[in-house]
Amino acid sequence: MSYPLHNERTRSGAAGKKRRKALRRRRLRSVAVLPTLFTLGNLLSGSAAIFFASRPPSARLLMGWTPLTLGGLFVFVGMVLDGLDGRVARLTGQSSRLGEQLDSMADMVTFGVAPAFLAVQLAGVELPFFSEAGDRYFDRVTLIIAGIYVACAALRLARFNLETKTAGGADYMTFRGMPSPGAAGTVASFVLLHQHLLARRNVDHWTVSAATVGMIAITLLVAVAMVSHLRYTHVANRYFRGKARFNSIAKAVIVAPLLVIWPQASLAAAFGTYALSGPLAWLWGRRKGAERRSADPVAAGDGTSE
Repeated sequence: MSYPLHNERTRSGAAGKKRRKALRRRRLRSVAVLPTLFTLGNLLSGSAAIFFASRPPSARLLMGWTPLTLGGLFVFVGMVLDGLDGRVARLTGQSSRLGEQLDSMADMVTFGVAPAFLAVQLAGVELPFFSEAGDRYFDRVTLIIAGIYVACAALRLARFNLETKTAGGADYMTFRGMPSPGAAGTVASFVLLHQHLLARRNVDHWTVSAATVGMIAITLLVAVAMVSHLRYTHVANRYFRGKARFNSIAKAVIVAPLLVIWPQASLAAAFGTYALSGPLAWLWGRRKGAERRSADPVAAGDGTSE
């Protein structure tokens, strides 16, 4: 025996599901063109970085560049496109959930997989774990660190998506943990510096080997920084949104010529400083907190444990 009220509710519920499905289909048919093109450009830049880094290291390209140099440059191209897609989406009012998902996937390739692959190729890893002739402990360690970097980048991007949804808005001035573009830029900038030093004939083998070991150590450190709770400045929101302070403009005028004269060293110094800014800010905060507690006996407590 059926009840009329129950049948009406069932029919209305089914009709509501059909309407929601039709609405989702209409939303998927219409895709924001400009932001999507920038996001896809970011994704293709990451795949291009992996492709060129996989070429023989001894190959020489235009202007004497190595494949690793070109791969590192494509990481920076992806970084620029990643910064533009969000700006264009907000300016044109074309933000969408599809764009958010696509942006995370593109970032995972360009800022997660590509830098780790650059580090592996720079170290000359052959076939660790599976080859009797070319199985070196250094190759094993390098491959494990590259895997750690990829995993940390994935965790960082997933955490960032959750934090931005709960925070609501894109006007935040700091990140919790090093952002994946900053980590990728750090790795890519030191790859460029390494290749620049390698191209100089007066650099001995031991210097290049030490630089390679340092490069792998940097990859591990920025991987840990991505999943840490250290605070990092949102450079775009703090310095490039709205009106800028006079001293910020003056610093930019001073730094710009350095990027033209010594691009590899300047990029490595800039990203290295940014990578260290999180730990240094944490240490400075701890020091200031200790000074305040020592200056204020009430805040310091009576010295007894709980």
